[in-house]
Amino acid sequence: MDWHAAFIRTMIGPLWAKWEKSPYLAHYRSLLRTQYDSPEIIRARQWDKIQSLLHHAYATVPIYRERFDQTGLHPGRIQSPEDFQRLPILTKTDLRRHGPAMVSKQFDPKTLHVKKTSGSTGVAVEVHIDDAAMQWKRACTLRSDEWSGWRFGEPVAKIWGNPEYLARGWRGRLRNAVLDRATYLDTLKMDEDALRRFAEQLQRRLPALLFGHAHSIFLFAEFVRKAGRYRFQPKGIISTAMVLHAWQRRVIEDVFACRVTNRYGCEEVSLIACECEYHQGLHINSDGVFLELERDGVPAAPGEPGSILVTDLANRGMPIIRYKVGDVAVLSDARCPCGRGLPLLNRLEGREADYVVTPRGELISGISLTENFALQIPGIAQMQLIQEAVDRFVFRIVRGPDFGPVTVAGVQQKVRERFGPDVSFACEYVDEIPQEPSGKYRFCISRVPNPFTRSREEVFS
Repeated sequence: MDWHAAFIRTMIGPLWAKWEKSPYLAHYRSLLRTQYDSPEIIRARQWDKIQSLLHHAYATVPIYRERFDQTGLHPGRIQSPEDFQRLPILTKTDLRRHGPAMVSKQFDPKTLHVKKTSGSTGVAVEVHIDDAAMQWKRACTLRSDEWSGWRFGEPVAKIWGNPEYLARGWRGRLRNAVLDRATYLDTLKMDEDALRRFAEQLQRRLPALLFGHAHSIFLFAEFVRKAGRYRFQPKGIISTAMVLHAWQRRVIEDVFACRVTNRYGCEEVSLIACECEYHQGLHINSDGVFLELERDGVPAAPGEPGSILVTDLANRGMPIIRYKVGDVAVLSDARCPCGRGLPLLNRLEGREADYVVTPRGELISGISLTENFALQIPGIAQMQLIQEAVDRFVFRIVRGPDFGPVTVAGVQQKVRERFGPDVSFACEYVDEIPQEPSGKYRFCISRVPNPFTRSREEVFS
C-alpha cells in the first residue's frame, strides 16, 4: 500500500483544500454519488442549469442580451432542448473578436482565471473563468481520472509541455513534491536523452498513472519497447488533448500492460468526456457541460458523425453557450455496463478539418484513412496525410524497416481505391512527423471545406 498516497487522501489533500478555501473535494465526493443517477435525472439537472445560465447571460452580459433580443429568443421562452437549438452558434472567431465583452458584469475581471489556447492556427483564444467554476471543473476531472485505476494522491508521470508548477516558483515546487507528485517529460523537448532520463526517473520512482498527449505517450512507449531495459506497469494510463488512434492504443497497452483511458476536453471548457473502466465509449461530463452534435444545421443521430457544440454549465464569469469546438464525434444510444447514467460518445472522429472530401463527393474520416494506410501498407512506420485540393494529396511518410518498392505500390493502389484514378499525390519522406506549436500532432490535415467546417453566420458581427 502507498502510505504517502493514503496520507494525501485523508490529511494533506483536505488540509491543502481548506487552506486554498477550495470546495473541490466536497464536489468530488458528491459527484461520485450522482454519477449513478438515472439518465432522466441527469438530463433534468442539466436543463435546470441551462435555464439558469441563459437567464444569467441575458441579465449580465450585454452582448448576449443584444443577440437574444435580435433573434427573439428571450430566455423565458426557451422551454425545451428544441428551443435551445435555435440559439446561434458561438465560434472561435467570436471569442477572439469579442472575448472581453463577453465577461459577465457580475464579476470583477481581475478575479477571474484566464485560459488561453491557440490550437492549430497559432491565434490565441482567451476564456475567463470564475473560481467557483474552476473548483467544480477540478472535481469533475478528478472523478474521471480515477476511472483509469489511479487514485488521488498516487504518483503521476506526465508527458506534457511547459510544466505549470515551474512557473509558480517555490510554492509550485512544494505543491508538486507534497501533493501532486508529478514527474514531467516536456513534450517540446522530447529527444533521445530526455526520453532516457525520464524512463530512468520512472524506473526509480514507479508511477501509478501515465498521463499525456496520445502520440507523445506512444512515442515514449516505442522508446521503452526498443530500449528493452525498463520495466514499470502503471495502474492507469490517460491519453488526452488529441485523438487516440487504435494503433497507438495497441502499442501503449502492450508495452505497459495497462489499459489506456481516453479522455477528451479543451482549454475553453475543460473536461468534455472520458472513458470509464469498461472502455465502451466516453462518458460525457454532463455535470459540467451540455453536449450537442450537429451536421448541416440539424442534430446528428446516434451513430452519425457530428460537429461538437458544447455549453459550459459551470462558468458564469464568461458564459460559453453552444460553442463550436472544431471537433467531430459520434453519439451512442447505448447504456454503459458500469451503471453510470452519464451518456456516451461512441468515439471521437477528430477535427472538422481532418475530414477528407473525395472528387466523388465522399466524406472520409482522417483517422480511418491514416490508420488504413499505415496498417495495411508494409513499410510505413507513421504517415501524415495532407489534402491540398480535392484532387491533390501529400503523404509525409516515416519509413519503417521493411520500406521498399512494395510500399510505394501500396500507396498508389490505396490512393486509387479511396480517391479515384484522377487524384495526384506526392510522397515526402521524413524522419518524424512534425509537432504543432502546442506540442500536439495531427496525422490528417485537409484544406478543403466540408460539411463540418461550413459554419453558420457567426454569433456576433
